Amino acid sequence: MVLEWTNEGCPYVRKHYDAGAMQRLQRQATADGVVWLTVVSSAPEMQGYLNGPQARQWKAKEKAASSAVLLDPTGKVGRAYDARTTPHMFVVNPAGTLVYMGGIDDKASAEPSSLKGATNYVAAALADVKAGRPVARAVTRPYGCGVKYASAD
Repeated sequence: MVLEWTNEGCPYVRKHYDAGAMQRLQRQATADGVVWLTVVSSAPEMQGYLNGPQARQWKAKEKAASSAVLLDPTGKVGRAYDARTTPHMFVVNPAGTLVYMGGIDDKASAEPSSLKGATNYVAAALADVKAGRPVARAVTRPYGCGVKYASAD
């Protein structure tokens, strides 16, 4: 399973979606039987917040190939995973063990040109899981926009 934290207004997220890179990775992963959840933890009235109809519209507009969009307006799921940025990526193996968490790649930039030559950590983790190997890089530094959580009362 892949958990992808997103925020449609974040330029780091835009880099991956506008180039079609995120959708390609989603298609490859789901074709291999991976469940891919795109998670929106933005609170109501915060940047990136989507309700159900808006999430369906966003997914169609972006041609996202994730299995589903998980709406987390209270931030319960995001805080459970300590998701800090958009995108922040997590890979869980078939046994339910978290095997990767961090950035999508090694280019902490919002510039689309940074995709060229980038090492995609999620693709590498998925390849390791598929081959039955331990994930070579289990933790990397996430980068992007901060998750727009509701205030913790």
